[in-house]
Amino acid sequence: MLDVVPERTRAAADQLWATLTPEQKQTVEAVAVDMWEPFIRTIEKPVPEADIVHDKFHISKYLGEAVDQVRRQEHKELMAQGDETLTGTRQLWLYNPENFGPEQSKEFSAVKDLELKVARAWAAKELFSKFWNYQEEGWARRFFKDWFGWVSRSRLKPVVEVAPMLKRHLDNLLTYLKHQITNAVTEGLNSKIQSLKSAARGFRNCRNYRIRILFFCGKLNLYPL
Repeated sequence: MLDVVPERTRAAADQLWATLTPEQKQTVEAVAVDMWEPFIRTIEKPVPEADIVHDKFHISKYLGEAVDQVRRQEHKELMAQGDETLTGTRQLWLYNPENFGPEQSKEFSAVKDLELKVARAWAAKELFSKFWNYQEEGWARRFFKDWFGWVSRSRLKPVVEVAPMLKRHLDNLLTYLKHQITNAVTEGLNSKIQSLKSAARGFRNCRNYRIRILFFCGKLNLYPL
């Protein structure tokens, strides 16, 4: 952890980059970051030679949100017809089936094989996970082209809307094959920070919030000299 700044802005990101020495910046080969444009721009000046990596954590998040949008809309349509097939299934579509218990596996198998829109959206998300297994850029590009074509014809609007975004950033998805870095550790820290915030039931000011984050997450030596 470098530090904690008050906002999620380009200026805040620039402030964090300024904490690194020129020598430290020269060693940066790649930066894992989401697809928010201000974050991408802030990388280009301090480490112009570094590769930008849009990692699988964020891509899975975008696709997962699209699947959930499809589920919500379809659930609404089915309920209007008195069909409760999708009632209580939200977590089944969002969680990794490998982590299911026997009952969850049985329940999910029963619904994913039905002719449901959400099942097709989920299949699109799961299929994309194969992208990260490629070692050669050419094969990964071919896979993406096929996946993009299939999704574009799926008529699943939330998923269709994610596909062009991934296509625009494809070059920075492909850099993962070279560096294989993710924001998983950062997201784990963020989860811990949200727990700290919840446990404190708010803070009077950002300074107190920052101190608490650094104390519990920064692994700093806070003993007096």
